[in-house]
Amino acid sequence: MSGRRVLERILATTDVHSSFDRPLPMLAHLHAARPGALVVDCGDFFEGSGYYRLGGGAIERRALALLYDVIAPGNHGWRHHFEPDLRAMTVCANAIDAGTGEPLFRPVRVERIDGRQVGVTGVIGEEAFATIPPSERTGHRVIQPVLALHELRARYRDAVDDWIVLSHCGFDHDLALPVLCPFISVIFSGHCHSDQQGPVQVQHTLVVKGHELGSGYAEAALRDGRWAVRARTYPRTTRVDNSIAPLLAHIQEIRERLINPLSPLAEPFRDTIPDRREILMLIAHELRIRHAIDTVVLNETSLRPIHLGSVLHEGDLLAIEPFANQLVRAHIADATGDPKDFFGKLTAQVGPLVIDHDPAAPELRCALTTRYLADTFFGGRWNGPPLPLARLVQAVLTGERL
Repeated sequence: MSGRRVLERILATTDVHSSFDRPLPMLAHLHAARPGALVVDCGDFFEGSGYYRLGGGAIERRALALLYDVIAPGNHGWRHHFEPDLRAMTVCANAIDAGTGEPLFRPVRVERIDGRQVGVTGVIGEEAFATIPPSERTGHRVIQPVLALHELRARYRDAVDDWIVLSHCGFDHDLALPVLCPFISVIFSGHCHSDQQGPVQVQHTLVVKGHELGSGYAEAALRDGRWAVRARTYPRTTRVDNSIAPLLAHIQEIRERLINPLSPLAEPFRDTIPDRREILMLIAHELRIRHAIDTVVLNETSLRPIHLGSVLHEGDLLAIEPFANQLVRAHIADATGDPKDFFGKLTAQVGPLVIDHDPAAPELRCALTTRYLADTFFGGRWNGPPLPLARLVQAVLTGERL
């Protein structure tokens, strides 16, 4: 329970992805709201920017401990949820120990909000879970969210008036969930990386998603005994409370390192948002020719679109390629049959791919690809030495030789 706080509403963030370029509106608003609001997150608070790459998650941990009450795990930053302080805050109904079947996290947090007993739980989608690096989810598995939620409701039937779900499944999945779980009052959605905010009402359930990348939040409050929800952006502010000042100072320390200039940008990329697919296609084609390999496979989401000026800075490069991807020569264990079928199935699992494949190659045996794809979907059989993707991106953007 929340002690002396009198809770009247819930504020939910999602997919912050270590976005701290303009942190004051988010930090100040959540701090000011917290005395009367349960502050929650729907996953992927970690990873996705230079602040994480250089800070190692320290900024994110401090922000969560200072401003949040309940958090759900996402596929990014999964391992951080097992750190003692964050594990105590984490709820998830459908993540279990593969050996014992016991929950990996507390299944539910029950809070009194505006006079009602509210159960707050989390779920992670099976597709999202599958994208966690295998080394981070060894011994873990997930069950279907619908099954887990029904079991949880049966267990807490007499203790909970309303169910709130922090979902890391994706908006479309969340729109389907109320049909099978009509007892849910509100679903705070995450993981979808789209402009869909809602709210959308499905039967008696409201589905809403906060603005991503630290730009906003979703809110739920009881109005005349019924839940009302909305998505909002953070208001501008210049007020710095003493309690968040040390965190802002920590962020500024990292920012000073991120503004370090690396090299002037090549003319085509100046004052633009480079097309990440175009960059990856240039890299893939050059690498296939240079390494005399039949296939290069890169996942489009390994890069992020950002606006560039005339000079490439350290922070720009870490924002464009935030996940420290390395390319390796992977042996593909199950790519039998037509390569198009294999790539089609892989695209359905991971999203858009950039593929440079020699059409004359009789079969697909190996590919130059990211370690993430090699470990997660290609059987984990690869050899090196690894090539840093960030270095290749830098070469394209600055006109250097790959």
